[in-house]
Amino acid sequence: MTDFSARLQQVANNPKTFKQFGRGIEREALRYDSNDQLALTPHPAGLGSALTNKWITTDFSESLLEFITPVSHNVDTLLNQLTDIHHFSMTKMRTEKLWPMSMPCFVSSDDSIPLAEYGSSNSGRMKNLYRKGLNQRYGSLMQIISGVHFNFSFPESFWDSLYGQQNQDQRVDSKSEGYFHLIRNYYRYGWIIPYLFGASPALCSSFVKGRDTGIDFDTIGKTLYLPHATALRLSDLGYTNSAQGDLNITFNSLEDYLLGLHDAMHKPSDKFSKLGVKVDGEHRQLNSNVLQIENELYAPIRPKRVAEDGEKPSCALKRAGVEYIEVRSLDVNPFSPIGVSKQQVLFLDLFVSWCALKESAPMKKEDIACWRSNWTTIILEGRKPDLAFKLCSGQESKPMQVWGHEMFSQLRDIAIEMDKAHGNTQYQDVCDELSEWIDDPEKTISGQLLAEIKSAGGIGKFGTRLGEQYRLDLLNHEYKVYKQSMMENEAQRSKLAQAEIEAADTLSFDDFLAEYFSYLR
Repeated sequence: MTDFSARLQQVANNPKTFKQFGRGIEREALRYDSNDQLALTPHPAGLGSALTNKWITTDFSESLLEFITPVSHNVDTLLNQLTDIHHFSMTKMRTEKLWPMSMPCFVSSDDSIPLAEYGSSNSGRMKNLYRKGLNQRYGSLMQIISGVHFNFSFPESFWDSLYGQQNQDQRVDSKSEGYFHLIRNYYRYGWIIPYLFGASPALCSSFVKGRDTGIDFDTIGKTLYLPHATALRLSDLGYTNSAQGDLNITFNSLEDYLLGLHDAMHKPSDKFSKLGVKVDGEHRQLNSNVLQIENELYAPIRPKRVAEDGEKPSCALKRAGVEYIEVRSLDVNPFSPIGVSKQQVLFLDLFVSWCALKESAPMKKEDIACWRSNWTTIILEGRKPDLAFKLCSGQESKPMQVWGHEMFSQLRDIAIEMDKAHGNTQYQDVCDELSEWIDDPEKTISGQLLAEIKSAGGIGKFGTRLGEQYRLDLLNHEYKVYKQSMMENEAQRSKLAQAEIEAADTLSFDDFLAEYFSYLR
C-alpha cells in the first residue's frame, strides 16, 4: 500500500467516486407520554408490524422506536427520508413525544420497561426471547439507551482506483481487507467521534439508582454529570458489556474476526449459566454463552453484509466478504429533531474515507488496550484542558489538540477533493467549523448540551422542552421524498407479511430454536 497522499490521488482521479457513497441511518428514540413518563403503550398500531416494516421497527422495548432509511447516495435525500419517517410516526403517536437524547429519563424501574413484541411466529418469539435474555443479563435500563447508527459503503470505483482490475474472488478479498483497514483506524482515531459529537455528559439520577458507580458526579437537581465528559453512553455506565472485555476478537483480517466471533458464540458463561436457559417450562434466554447471538457483541463499529433470507450475519460475511461498515458510536444529537445533522454525516464521509486511505498497520493486543484507554479518556474527560494521551503503545504522549489538528490537516485534503467533485465547499466548511471545536471544547455538542442543561435546571427540563418543540416541528413537516400513501401502504403490507410468517410456521418453538442453534453443537 502507498501512503495517504498517493492513495487519495488515486481515488480523486475518478471524482465520480465521491458522489457514489452509499449511506443509511438507523435512529433509536424512546416514546414518552404527556405526563413526561416512559410510554408504556404498545407499539402504535398505525405504524404497522415492528417485525416486518422496512422503515419503522422497535429495538429492545415496545417504547423504543427505531427508524431505518434505505441506502442513499445523496446526503440531503438521506436526511429527508429520515425526517419523512419521523413525521409519519409522529402522526400515529397521538400525544406521545420522542425523547431527544441518548440517556433515558423518567423511567421508574427496570421492571417497568416493556420488552418489544413481534407476534406469535417463531422468528418473532425468538426476537422477544433474545430481549428477555438481555434483560436477565444486563437489566433493561441499559438496553433503552438510544443511539444513531451510520451505515456506509464505498462504490466499486473506489476499489478500482486502489486495486485496479480484479476477478470477483480477488475483489471480495480486497474489499474485506480494505474495510478492516478502515476499522483498525476507526478504533485508533475514532475517539474524535465522541469528542465532537458525544451528547451524553449528564444523566438522570434514576438511571444509576441503587448502583455503586464509583464515580463522583456533580449534580444539578436530580441530574448527574461530569464536568468534562462527552459520551457517558459509551462508558461502563452505558451501552457496554464488561463480560466481553476479554474476548479475543481482532480486526487484522476477516478470518481473524470471524474466528473470534465464532469462539465468543460458543464460549459458555458461568454467570449466564446460573440464570438458566429454560426454567419450569419458561424460556429465560436463548442460550448461556457469552453471546446469545452475534448482535449481542457491543462494538463502536461493525463489518456488515446484507444477509440472505435466514442467513446469519457471520455466514453472510464468510460467504461474500464485507459489503459495508456500521458506525455505532454516535449519540443522539439533541439539537436535531431527527437525532443527527448534515454536518455530522459530511464529517463521517470524510472520517471513514480517511480511515480507509491512511496507512493502517495490524493491531497487537497492546494496541487494542491503548485505543480502549484513549476512548475512555475522551468519554469521561474529553473537554478537560491540557488532555494528552498516546495514540498507540510506544508512541510519545501529545495533547489532544495536536492529534486533532494533525488529523484535520489530512481530512481537509480529502475535503478539497470531495468539494471539487460536488462543485461546492460543504466539506471544507465542515472542516473549518469542527477544527475550531478542537481548540474550544465548549463548542462541541457535549459542551453546548451541558450548558443548556445547567441553564434549564436539569436534563429532564431541557429534554421535555426539546421533545415538545420537535413534536410540533415534525408534525408540521411536509413530505420531501415519500408520501403519506406510501407510508400507509408499507404499514399495511407489514401487517400482512407478519400474518403470512405466522401462518407458515410448522415447527414448535423449541424445535425452531434447536434448529437455529444447531451450529453450536
